[in-house]
Order: sequence, then structure tokens, then C-alpha cells
Amino acid sequence: MKKLCVMLALLSLTACSKVNIENYEKISVGMERAELEQVLGSADSCEEKTLHTNCIWGNESKNITVTLVSDRVTLYSKKGL
Repeated sequence: MKKLCVMLALLSLTACSKVNIENYEKISVGMERAELEQVLGSADSCEEKTLHTNCIWGNESKNITVTLVSDRVTLYSKKGL
């Protein structure tokens, strides 16, 4: 029973995922990180580089990847949406 509850909870989280084409289309170059997080929520992972930060929302098969410079969107891409 406990496993079933956990599975249902995980399924409900993925069902309301913010990683979708509608939210991807709201992203624009120059958008501030705070605005981006209002649309997509917190990133699943971020990697700090010397001059930029790469963040990913989603998983390996379905994701949105964003490159930020000075906390502003400079590049973004999608996979599996």
C-alpha cells in the first residue's frame, strides 16, 4: 500500500510538470532568472561555469536547458516536448 501511495504521488508530480511546450514558449533571451523560475520553478540541476550557468529542468528524455549569464537567459533549448 505504501508503494502505491508513493507511485501515485510521483505520478501526480509528473502530470503537473512545468516542463512543457507552453512554458518553453514563455522563455525569452534577456529574461531574468527570477522570472524564469516563476515560469518553470526551481531547476532540477545547475552547473556553475566561469562566466555562465547551465540549468536543466526535467529529465534526460524531456527537458528544458537554459544558459544564464549574469542571471539573465542567453540561450535555451528543449528536448522531447
